[in-house]
Amino acid sequence: MKIISKFSSLVLLLFFLAAANSVSAQILEPVKWNFSHEKIGENQYDLRFSATIDAGWSIYGTDIEAGGPIPTSIDFAEGSGYRKIGALRFPAPKEKFDPNFNMDLTMFSGSVTFRQTVEVTSSQPVRITGEVGFMSCNDDSCLPPDYMEFSFELPGKTVAVPAVVDPVTTEEMPEEITEEIIEETHVEPLETVIQEDITAPAEELAREKGWFWGTFITGLLGGLLALLTPCVFPMIPLTVSFFLRNAGNRPRAIRDALFYGLTIIFAYVFIGLAISMIFGANALNALATNPWFNVFFFALLVFFAASFFGAFELTMPSSWSNALDSKADEKGGLIGVILMGLTFVLVSFSCTGPIVGTLLVEAATSGDVLSPAIGMLGFSLALAVPFSLFAVFPTALKSLPKSGGWMNAVKVVLGFVVLAFALKFLSTADAVAQWGLLDREVFIVLWIAIFFMLGLYLIGKIKFAHDSDLQYLSVPRLLLAIGVFAFVFYLIPGLWGAPLRAVSSFLPSSTTQDFDLSRNTGTASVSATSANTLYVGESVKEAVHGLMTFTDYDEGMAAAEKAGKPVFLDFTGLGCVNCKKMEASVWPDPAVLEMLRDDFVIISLYVDDRTALPESEQFVSSALGRERTIKTVGQKWSVFQAERYGVNTQPYYLILDHQENQLAPAYGFDPSIPKFLEFLQTGKNNYYQ
Repeated sequence: MKIISKFSSLVLLLFFLAAANSVSAQILEPVKWNFSHEKIGENQYDLRFSATIDAGWSIYGTDIEAGGPIPTSIDFAEGSGYRKIGALRFPAPKEKFDPNFNMDLTMFSGSVTFRQTVEVTSSQPVRITGEVGFMSCNDDSCLPPDYMEFSFELPGKTVAVPAVVDPVTTEEMPEEITEEIIEETHVEPLETVIQEDITAPAEELAREKGWFWGTFITGLLGGLLALLTPCVFPMIPLTVSFFLRNAGNRPRAIRDALFYGLTIIFAYVFIGLAISMIFGANALNALATNPWFNVFFFALLVFFAASFFGAFELTMPSSWSNALDSKADEKGGLIGVILMGLTFVLVSFSCTGPIVGTLLVEAATSGDVLSPAIGMLGFSLALAVPFSLFAVFPTALKSLPKSGGWMNAVKVVLGFVVLAFALKFLSTADAVAQWGLLDREVFIVLWIAIFFMLGLYLIGKIKFAHDSDLQYLSVPRLLLAIGVFAFVFYLIPGLWGAPLRAVSSFLPSSTTQDFDLSRNTGTASVSATSANTLYVGESVKEAVHGLMTFTDYDEGMAAAEKAGKPVFLDFTGLGCVNCKKMEASVWPDPAVLEMLRDDFVIISLYVDDRTALPESEQFVSSALGRERTIKTVGQKWSVFQAERYGVNTQPYYLILDHQENQLAPAYGFDPSIPKFLEFLQTGKNNYYQ
C-alpha cells in the first residue's frame, strides 16, 4: 500500500507539473519592430524605427539613469557615406516613479516610432546598419534585454534638376523624359516635404520643447549664480566706466550695449558648439554610461570645488586679458566693444570656469548633441543682459550693493554644491562598472557630511582663508542655513532605507543598500557566515538580504550536490523591475528568508549582465526565433532559459534536484507570500521524498 501511495503521488505530481508547464512555458515576443525610410529632401532621408507593443506591455525610455532598467537605444554601426542630422526624435514617453529603483522611469506603450534624419554624402549607394536595444515589461514579468538588427539601403547622392527644358534648344522636354529624369534623380514632389514637416506628432514637439527649456533654464540659473561671484560682480563698475563715453548719445549706447552682450553670448555658445562638434551625438550618448568618463568628470568637478574653496585660482594668462583691454581702448567703435566683451569673458574665467565646466559636464552626459550649446546660451544670457542694461543705464549702478565678503561666501557655497554634485558622476561610474565602492548609504553619509559642513559655514562656525570675519548673521544667511540643516535631517532616514524621493534620481539604487530596516535585512545577517563552508567557486556572492547566491549555473549545481540541498534557480535581471518587487516584498518575509537561507542553494542568473563572453565561448543561437550571436553573459543565460524551459520572462523561479529535474511548478511574478511559501515547501518536500 505504501508503494502504491507513493506511486500515485508521483503520477499526480508529474501530471500537475506537465499541466503547469504547458501553460507557462512559452516564448513571448510582445514587441515587434518595423524599419522603413522616406525621402524628405534632396539627399535627405527619415529613418523610422517603429515598435508595435502588445497591450499591457511597455518598453523603457532612452534616458534611464545608471542603476535603473535597460533603456531603449538605437546604435548605428560605423560607416561612411552619410551623416546624421539632429538628434533622435520620438514622442514624449509616460513617466512614473518606481520605488524599486527609487527613480522616475519613462516608458512607451502601444506603438512608438523613433526617427533619425540622415543625409547621404556619397555618390555611391549607402548601406546603414546597426541594432535597436530594448527591454519590455508588463505588470507580471520582464523580458531580458533584446536586440534587433536593422539595415537601410539608400541611393547615392544626386543632383537636383533645376528645370525640365532642353539646355540646348530651350524647348520643353517630352513628359516621358521629364518623368525619367525625376525618377533617376529621386526628386519627390514638394508636397511630400511639406507634409513631413507639418505632421510631426504633437508629443514629439512637446518633448523637444521640454528638453530645450530644461537645459536652457539650468544654464540660466548657473549664469545668475556666476553674477554674484567676486570675479564677475566687480566687473560691473568697469563696464559702466567704459560705456560712459556714450552718456550723451542714447542710440549709440544701445548699439554698443547690444554688441557687447552678443559678444559674451557668442563666446560661451561657441564653447558649447565646440563640445558638440568634437564629441558628436553618439559619443555624447556614450558618455552617460561610460565609467571612465564619469570618473574623469567626478575628478574635474572636485578640482572646480577646490578652486571655489580658495585652494587656487583659475585664471587666464594676464597677458591675454591685458592685450585685449588695451586693444579695446585703442580701437574704439564696435571693434572696441567686441574686444571689451572678450576681455570680460577672460577676466571672469576664474569664477565662471568651474560653473561653465559643471554645466558642460551635465549637458554633455545628457546625450543630446545640442545640450552644451543650449546650456551655454542660457548661461551667457544671464550674464549678458544685466551688463548690457548697465551699459545703457549707467546711473542704475548706484542701486547695487557694494562688493565685499558676501561674494566670497557665495563662491564657497557653490564649492559645497559642486562637490556634492560630483558624487553623482562617481556613483554612475560605480553602478555601471559594478565596483561596489559607493553604496547608497555611503553616498548619503557623504552628502550629510558635505551639507552639514555647509550649514556650519553659513552660521560662521567654519572659516576659509579668504573669508572675512562674520560679525553678525544676516537674515538671508540664516534662512539659507535653516534650509541646509533641514535638508541634512531629511537625508538621515535614508541611512535606514527611507526612499528620499525628492533626491532619489541622484542617489544610487536602493539595491545597493546594505542596512535597510524596511526589508528586515537584519534577520538574514548570519547567512553569510553560516553558509561560507558550503559555497566555493568564483561565482558566489552575497545577494539581497544577505543571502549567498551563485551566478554560474554549473558551479551552483556542484555546490548543491556537495551540500545535499535542492537548487533554487532564479532567472532575474539587474534592471528587472518585477524581480526587485519580489525581492523587496516577498523574500524579506521571515519564513521565506529562513527557507531560502537554510534549505536551498540559490543560483541567480542575470539575463541582462553585459559582461562580454570570451570569444571562445561566444556562439550563434536561434532560441528566440532568429539567429543571433551570443556575446554577453546575460544573453547566454537568456538563451539557456529559452532553450531549456521555453520561457523568456523574469522573474522565473524553479526548484531542481541534482539531476536537473523540476521538483515544483515554475513560479513567476506573484507577490503572494503564502503562495511563494507553498512553492518552496512543495519543492523541498519532493526533493527529500
